[in-house]
Amino acid sequence: MHPRNSIVKIFSTFLQFDADSFSGWATDARLRRSIQNCIDKNSQIINRSDELAEQENFWANYWYKIWLKKSARLAQSHLSAYLQETCYWIAHKTVQSFASNQYKLSDCFQVAIASIDKVLKGFNPERSSGFKAYAKAIFSSAIRDTLRQRHEVDICSTWGLLRKVSQKRLSESLINSGLSPEVVNNYIIAWNSFKKLYVPQPGKPTRQLQKPDPETLKAIAENYNLQVQSLQVQSLQVQSLQTQASQIQSQIDPQTLENWLLRSAVSVRNYLYPNITSANTPTGEGDTTEYLDYIRDEKDSFISQMIDKEEEENRKSQQSEVSGVLKAAIESLNQQTQEILVLYYSQGLTQQQIAQELQIKQYTISRRLTKAKEVLIRSLSQWSQENLHISVNSDLLKTNSTVIEEWLEQHYQQSRN
Repeated sequence: MHPRNSIVKIFSTFLQFDADSFSGWATDARLRRSIQNCIDKNSQIINRSDELAEQENFWANYWYKIWLKKSARLAQSHLSAYLQETCYWIAHKTVQSFASNQYKLSDCFQVAIASIDKVLKGFNPERSSGFKAYAKAIFSSAIRDTLRQRHEVDICSTWGLLRKVSQKRLSESLINSGLSPEVVNNYIIAWNSFKKLYVPQPGKPTRQLQKPDPETLKAIAENYNLQVQSLQVQSLQVQSLQTQASQIQSQIDPQTLENWLLRSAVSVRNYLYPNITSANTPTGEGDTTEYLDYIRDEKDSFISQMIDKEEEENRKSQQSEVSGVLKAAIESLNQQTQEILVLYYSQGLTQQQIAQELQIKQYTISRRLTKAKEVLIRSLSQWSQENLHISVNSDLLKTNSTVIEEWLEQHYQQSRN
């Protein structure tokens, strides 16, 4: 993939795939006009650096501030364009870590870029080393979570999947498939009957659960019918339930029950494997109206620029202190754990590859990485409490976990360079 070499392209073009491979950059005409207009209007106050990375950071912060003030769709679109390469390389790294080709690069890319809202809402300039670094951590987490869910779906049989899925996920899946609320209620009652009566035998894995025998299907259907009858009796006593009860199918046979359960499983699989269409695809419209027509001039005053500069210096000072704290925490780890961190973050090896390199078990690698992150999180949380007077709670620990992940990526990347 060839990188983009100008600010206009970086903030107005989107990556395109062809047969799961990079095929080029597609330009959104409105975004191109927008960024060019901003460059022209702000030419007097922008520090014209020869470093493209510095210019990127300026415009990323510029659009993030606009989004923060107005939640403007224009700003979000520019930032989404800006993060295209970051998203691509995170997806590429994830796909390369799997021995098989079961996960496509384009799918992982779309899963990651779809989490742009989470990046925008979670980014905190005072706690992060940069917008792109934070997005990198969020994209990686989004892909891993999605693949973890899909892996569970892949290895489960139809009936095993129905045993493991939650009622909330099943309900979401059925609604997403286009079923009416009344029909969804029918399916949920049938599923609860299935869960109640078809219990795996002790010692046998739930994931590969086989189809219930005819007698069990008959018993499940009868249990469904009894539940519906009970609900109808309650509806006579409680008027508010009458409408709900009247909409539930009162009697079903084993074949109908089986069909409902099979459709439920299909809905869950489709829900976890959606057909993703990128929101970044250019429309190609000839509309001459620009987003900037609806946005006021965002030029900052000289005083505002001074305040921003002072805040930036404070952030850099804090980031330097945090970096020192985390480096000291790494040095406190044993030599083998430090070596594992280098192999994982600097050389990009998978846990399995590291295990082969060091001749130790893979689960040991996983535990060492987890333990190392816990040490760094405790160090960062203690520093935050002592210097920023932030109380340690679950939200802080969750935030610090994300910060640690992106810091490790950046720290070892710089070490390699």
